Amino acid sequence: MATATTPLISDAQKQQFIDEGYFVLERALSGEQLKLLQDTCQHFIDEMNAEMDRLGVTTLRGINHKNNRYFIPTFLSGSDRLGPVIFSETMAEINRATIGDESYLFLDQYVVKAPEKGLKFSWHQDSGYLGYEHRPYLTCWCALDDMNEENGTIYVLPYSRAGTKDLIPHETDSKINDKVGYFGDDPGIPVIVPAGSIAVFSSHLLHRSGFNTSQNFRRAWIAQYSAEPIHKKDSDEILYCAEPFLKDGKRVRTA
Repeated sequence: MATATTPLISDAQKQQFIDEGYFVLERALSGEQLKLLQDTCQHFIDEMNAEMDRLGVTTLRGINHKNNRYFIPTFLSGSDRLGPVIFSETMAEINRATIGDESYLFLDQYVVKAPEKGLKFSWHQDSGYLGYEHRPYLTCWCALDDMNEENGTIYVLPYSRAGTKDLIPHETDSKINDKVGYFGDDPGIPVIVPAGSIAVFSSHLLHRSGFNTSQNFRRAWIAQYSAEPIHKKDSDEILYCAEPFLKDGKRVRTA
């Protein structure tokens, strides 16, 4: 974490974001922030399981698989529980260092993999799920558990190894509904970090995650921010969210 004399993000990390599309901040979340995220996670899993039971399905919205893998939006569901983290000074510092002094919340969600069977997630760019040109946005992937290859952490493919910084075409995997943007042999770089760490990357960075072969849940929470509102394709309608966060570098919302 940053102190009065030590900035949260170094100049080298800022340059790495420009050159390679990502950097990692170990133990960037405070203990209070981490506990809030952990304590809230099960609430949303229970809500999604109940919705699947009500509908009589085991797959919801394409990429959620009951008792296996979950992608659960929180802010968009009407919950303001996580506002103190979403609009924190920690997130403000990350936004200023990457996308600039104007920023909007685009989406936040939990990504959870069940023990011993949590599905992998295929190589993709976050922007690939939109599928049309837009200004790249920012992803802050927050580890709620100690992350390693056994429990299915993410792997990143730096721009220099992917050979591009641009949005690339994605294909849909018909078996698990993932969009896939890379079919090469590079395994990527595993993000092996303690709980409370944040992997910060561009929506144009290729990344994936492995199976959870451990005996415990693997929980992560993602907050995504854009430098300008993102609209649906060929529409004036806002996609997901455009909640103002920074204006001229200052927070306009704190919780």
